[in-house]
Amino acid sequence: MAESGPVEEDAAPSSAEARLACPGRWERLRLAAGPWARTLAVLAALGLLYCLRGPLRLRDNLVAVTVFLSTLTPKFYVALTGTSSLISGLIFVSVSHLRPLIGGAENNTSPQSNFSASDGESETNRQSLSECKVWRNPLNLFRGAEYSRYTWVTGKEPLTYYDMNLSAQDHQTFFTCETDSLRPSDAVMQKAWRERNPQARIKAAYQALELNNECATAYVLLAEEEATTIVDAEKYFKQALRAGENVYRKSQHCSSQSPQHEAQLRRDTNVLVYVKRRLAMCSRKLGRIKEAVKMMRDLMKEFPVLSVLNIHENLLEALLELQAYADVQAVLAKYDDISLPKSAAICYTAALLKARAVSDRFSPETASRRGLSTAEINAVEAIHRAVEFNPHVPKYLLEMKSLILPPEHILKRGDSEAVAYAFFHLQHWKRIEGALNLLHCTWEGTFRMIPYPLEKGHLFYPYPSCTETADRELLPTFHDVSVYPQKELPFFIHFTAGLCSFTAMLALLTHQFPELMVIFAKAFFGTLLSPLSFMMEKIERLMPAGLWHQLTQI
Repeated sequence: MAESGPVEEDAAPSSAEARLACPGRWERLRLAAGPWARTLAVLAALGLLYCLRGPLRLRDNLVAVTVFLSTLTPKFYVALTGTSSLISGLIFVSVSHLRPLIGGAENNTSPQSNFSASDGESETNRQSLSECKVWRNPLNLFRGAEYSRYTWVTGKEPLTYYDMNLSAQDHQTFFTCETDSLRPSDAVMQKAWRERNPQARIKAAYQALELNNECATAYVLLAEEEATTIVDAEKYFKQALRAGENVYRKSQHCSSQSPQHEAQLRRDTNVLVYVKRRLAMCSRKLGRIKEAVKMMRDLMKEFPVLSVLNIHENLLEALLELQAYADVQAVLAKYDDISLPKSAAICYTAALLKARAVSDRFSPETASRRGLSTAEINAVEAIHRAVEFNPHVPKYLLEMKSLILPPEHILKRGDSEAVAYAFFHLQHWKRIEGALNLLHCTWEGTFRMIPYPLEKGHLFYPYPSCTETADRELLPTFHDVSVYPQKELPFFIHFTAGLCSFTAMLALLTHQFPELMVIFAKAFFGTLLSPLSFMMEKIERLMPAGLWHQLTQI
């Protein structure tokens, strides 16, 4: 009895495997009757054609076709052959360009490999999902002091509903926990984060402060949405810091008592880190750069586990403002690691430091004559690496596309990340002499190194195809979303389509209006050849007598 289980499993294959291994009765009948069925189908078709020979007038039509073919001249066959060869050649050349655009790919897999493709497909799906994950923008602006001010001035909404909905989910994850229902102020804030109307959220924050004057999350909401200047936002965040530190210390003492207390400690830790980070960003925006750098470094030392928040990107931007390039290189040495996820800030900052060493004396003409030096090769390779990671950034840095306010969430390797990076880092590229010139001369060379279609990358994973859809949801409607790769039709395809359409139109018009087309052709060629004949007459008059006659005879 112990062996009955495995025996039954081996003896009960799936229905698909059973049909492949042992065909059923109907399958055997179909295989056996295959040749006979095809023969009967051919005979039936011939019989039907014989029965309809009268109504179809096959004999008369055959005679008419024979007469038509016999009256055609050899010139017609030559013209037909030449035209068909030309069109066929153009289409053949264009097919190589059409296949990547319509997503076609050669299928070199064997039938046996199709049965084991499910694991690979699931792995690819998991990879695409991770590539299209939306991240919180480390340098996102303040809603009340910056996003709302933009709306007041321009009348445009810089944030999409999808982006704000993601922020609402983040707030519920960071600033709430299971024990909020036990504290009236936290219960009010738990509902406030779900409110869609900004005024309702602000009103709920004031209600929470009336219940508890040390409700840190209420100060956070007011700093983000009610404060109209960075100075006002900083005041609210300082109040949130005092309240958050008190609650955090209390949670530390009680964290080991129950799982609910552990969840409350995690929530209080998130609030404290968020407040300190925003205070550092306020200092950065108010010009106190060294103070901001110190706050960011202390925060990274105090909470090293929360590196997923990408505080190092805030630190990189502040250090670049101080022009402390040695410190920037030290941060990159720690975070630009093969085991850590990349970002546009990391890749392009690394390229900027490499370009800084050679950009002030770089000249395309000189480099083409003598070749690239080792430092220039390193700089170009760093630029190619950065462009392969996010190909949308150079157009913003080179001001080929206009910038907008960055969204609160970004998609790595997408246009949203490019906007967020260039919005804060364009000034750092402009500060280094020749850096943008080097980028302008070298960034497009990246695309010659990446295979197309993008079934595999050069230095990174293949560029994900889902970025355009996600970026259109993250970025406002008035922004022209950058798309890579651009699905532009080559010249051969346009030329082939135009030639075929023009030829078909001429054939149709000639068939319907033969006399009118003859008149049109005479007028057209007469107009085309009249300047040529006039020029020939001038040449004949200028030449000595008899010379023109000798030339025409030759």
